[in-house]
Order: sequence, then structure tokens, then C-alpha cells
Amino acid sequence: MKEVYYIHELPERAGITAPLTLSGRPFEPGKKARVHILALGDVGTTMLIGLRLLGAEDIASIGICDLNGNNLSRLEIEINQIRYPFAAQGDGPVLPPVHIVTEEQLFDCDVFIFCASKGVPPLSATGDVRMAQLEANKGLIGHFAGLARSAGYKGLVCIVSDPVDPLCAAFLDASGIRPWQIRGYGLGVMNARACYYAEKDGRLAHYLTEGRAFGPHGEDLVIADRIEGYDDTLSRELTKKVVEANHVVRNLGYKPYIAPALSSAALSILLTLRGCWHYGSVYLGDKDRGAFLGVRSRYSEEGLLYEDRPLPRALYDRIEYAYLRLCALRRDVPCCMLLKWAGRSRAIRNG
Repeated sequence: MKEVYYIHELPERAGITAPLTLSGRPFEPGKKARVHILALGDVGTTMLIGLRLLGAEDIASIGICDLNGNNLSRLEIEINQIRYPFAAQGDGPVLPPVHIVTEEQLFDCDVFIFCASKGVPPLSATGDVRMAQLEANKGLIGHFAGLARSAGYKGLVCIVSDPVDPLCAAFLDASGIRPWQIRGYGLGVMNARACYYAEKDGRLAHYLTEGRAFGPHGEDLVIADRIEGYDDTLSRELTKKVVEANHVVRNLGYKPYIAPALSSAALSILLTLRGCWHYGSVYLGDKDRGAFLGVRSRYSEEGLLYEDRPLPRALYDRIEYAYLRLCALRRDVPCCMLLKWAGRSRAIRNG
């Protein structure tokens, strides 16, 4: 029996023998990017503030597009009024300017960020509210992916809307662009939440320096307390805390969008442009089969890289289960069939 397993082995478990290459980079390192954001609700607006405040070295300009014209006008006025007092005199950074763009201009940029969403679940919603948005948001994805196809878009697509990973796959299928052009940004906040709980519990403190997050931004999330010396029981306990953190805020009467907008989106997108390690979804599959999976990753001269350390069986089983579920969701195939094909029919997720 094998003792260690690798992320790169996952496609084979789904019957994929020739995964598409990730050897490409959809932006020019060191050159400030022109960023366009679609939809400025709570998440999009908070992310916009983060990109404006922190993006002086990485972003040339930020275009904003939304159905609500008054909201656009408000944001163009207010966000451009966030600035260092003497930046124009050389004392402090000049922050990237914000301007309004039309739908027709959306893909005239280097980085397109999709924050649009239909049917945002009410505070009273229970269960994995992210998946409730899948079908509605698939329609939106199809429309804008079609625009990307028509524009022959060569830049980076950042999917922020829920559920992040399935929507990445939907954009890939509808747009015809390369898989290394599309990234999902949902795992950053899951890692941040794991850090939050690790800071409050001495048993989990080692996560801050040794831990990792894998998988989707949702119930199949995999938090590992560490890779070497992995503790399955402790990791599942921390995973449960992180998955339920969403509901803790909802039960207080608030929608939990601040941390996701900044940790998953603004900070992670800026790290992407800098070529630094961050959490994002990468595509593991061929033209018709596969899924986007959240992992520690970055762009380099060789293209899109992801951390591919040797993993213990217990941890790999959890990641494989999440990956196969995402594959099944994309193909509308019962997950039990994929698990059967992979020779792993037991309920891995439940331990």
C-alpha cells in the first residue's frame, strides 16, 4: 500500500489520463494591471475598497460595472475620495483611479473579477447556502463567459461569487478560454478562519505555521492541522469550526461578507499579480472532465503552479472525496458513481 499521495494524482482517480496544461500566465509580471469588477454589492464594494487601498503598486486602474447606475456613480465619487492627503506632492502612494465601464467594455482589461450573484440566501437560510446559488449564478456566468469568448479575452478571470469552484468550471465550459486563465477565490477566507480559531486554541496553534487548506469554499472543505504529523481528528474538528463560521455571523444577524471580500478576494488577487503564494482554485482535468480545486498556488515563469507535497493517506482521502464531488457536480453524475469508478466507495468525508 502506498504511504504518500499527491495532488497531481487526483485527475487519474476520476478517469482522466491527460489533464490540460497549466503552463501559461494571463498577465505580465511587474506591469500594473487594468482591473474590471462586475457587480458591486456588499462583497464587490468591500473588495473594491481593499484593492484601492492596497493596490497602488500592482493596479493601474479599476473599472466598475453594475446594473445600478446610482450605485456606480456613488462608488466612482466615494472610492476616488479615498486617498493619502499629500500623495500628489510625492508624500504617499497614488492609489489606482476608479472609473465606470459598460458591459461592452468589461473584457478590455487584464483582470476581470466576477462578483455578480442572483438569489443571495436570506439570513434565515440553513445548510450550505453557497450551493443554493449555483443554478442562478450559472446563468450569469454563461452570459459573461460568452462575452469573454467573443472578445477573445487573454487576461485573468477571477471568480469570487459562490459557489466559487463550480462557477469556475462553468466559465471554462462556456468561454473556451484556457484553464490557467481562470482562478477561483474562495479558499483564502477559509484559511483565515482556521487561523482565527487556531489563535484561540492552544491545541490548534501549530496550524498557523504548518497548516494547509484544500478544496472548495463550502461543506467539503478540507483543513489540515499540518501535513507532516497530520492529525485527522484534530483537523476535522478545525474544519467543522471553519465551515460553521459562516453561520455564527449569520446567527448574529449579519451577512458574513467582509472577511471573504478581503481575505479570499482583494488580498489573494493582489498576491496573484505579485506572483506570491496564495490560496486559489486551479483546474485539474481535461477538456470535458475535471474540476477546479482550491490549493496553495502561484504564477511563475513556468505558468500556474500549485503546492504538490507528499500527503498522508488519511488527508489525501479527504481531498480526493472533495475533488470527486466537484467533478460529479460539473458532469451531473452521482458522486457515488465517481467514487465507485475510483475504487473508493466508502464515506471518506465522514471519517
